[in-house]
Amino acid sequence: MKSITIANLTINGDRLNQSIATLANIGQLPNGGVKRIAYSQEDIEARNLIQQWMRELELEIIIDAAGNIIGRYTGKNPVASAIATGSHIDTVPCGGHYDGAYGVLAGLEVVRVLQENQIKLDRTIEVIVFTDEEGSMIGSKAMSDRVVGDPEYYRRPDGTDIQTCLERVGGNWDKLTQARRNLNDISAFVELHVEQGPVLESMGKQIGVVEGIVGQRRFNITVKGSANHAGTTPMQMRCDALVAASQVVLLVNQIGNSPGQQVATVGKIEVFPNAANVVPGWVEMSLDIRDLSSLHIDSLLKQLRVHLEEIAVTTNTQIRLNSCLHNEPALAESYIQKAIALSCENLNLSYTHLPSRASHDAQELALISDMGMIFVPSKMGVSHDASEYTSPEQCIQGANVLLQTLIRLGKSK
Repeated sequence: MKSITIANLTINGDRLNQSIATLANIGQLPNGGVKRIAYSQEDIEARNLIQQWMRELELEIIIDAAGNIIGRYTGKNPVASAIATGSHIDTVPCGGHYDGAYGVLAGLEVVRVLQENQIKLDRTIEVIVFTDEEGSMIGSKAMSDRVVGDPEYYRRPDGTDIQTCLERVGGNWDKLTQARRNLNDISAFVELHVEQGPVLESMGKQIGVVEGIVGQRRFNITVKGSANHAGTTPMQMRCDALVAASQVVLLVNQIGNSPGQQVATVGKIEVFPNAANVVPGWVEMSLDIRDLSSLHIDSLLKQLRVHLEEIAVTTNTQIRLNSCLHNEPALAESYIQKAIALSCENLNLSYTHLPSRASHDAQELALISDMGMIFVPSKMGVSHDASEYTSPEQCIQGANVLLQTLIRLGKSK
């Protein structure tokens, strides 16, 4: 095949969108949403369908110890490290048709087109379905060797142990270390995903070239005051924990709106004793702060701690900040961003660079491989809901960018 033929190659859009609709039938809810919780019967049925499609493509299928499904389309140089794509097919309790599933199905469509045109890249392509992205991310964490060693950490809400869950999908907890991968296995990983946010739609851009997945810090903030009678305690003599907590919420919002790309959120709050006639004596709340730069997050947290001390003094309360989660940013490699941008230009698609503020399997793959991500718009920025929507045309555009990007990355250096 001449290179011009490969450069002009496009996916079969009708077939891609039909596969999205077919997979969405598994676990479909009355409201049009999808429920495919990891390890459920619906999840297993969907996994079986993906493997059926992989067999039809005559891919080499591997189920690793974490239950990840890996379909390999062998390249001209089978000993060279592979390029990989994929995502997940499990959903939240009421999800949509696109989150995760789109990336997997677009990856399969890329392989179909290459196979139909009798094109093999220099490098092998792997299409990966990661296990339980919406819950524990155990599939991608197993590849990056970041699984927590205690199986109790992964016990399901219904009480099912992780050993049983992995057995259901062909995995094996006792052999989980065998799922580890490295740069010799995968030279580059590119995940195609719906944005799950409003930026692309608001900018009128067709493609998002992801700069990286933001680092995330999560804290539990406790405010200790003094509970007392709401009628008999004079205002100037109160140690009202909720008044102090309210100032903390406004402070977090102010920090989130300071110069930069960070976001900061108080999403959960509990008041004790939570009675109409009692001055609140204790408040617990969450803090979630995210940015592409760990140094910037550290700087914002330093500012936060200074102001928390000031609030504690003025409200005569005690305020404590306790860390619950610490995820470092996962930056996309510049050469992969360039390959995505060049693919957009060749396809005459508008694009912009932006961060991903949601977690993805790609953040774990970035620890063992070069990583990049491609975003397509989400209508009104909605995701994790039945109303999640990306148009058929937008799905086709993203898949074509993925195809051309993998072709660029699939050349041996």
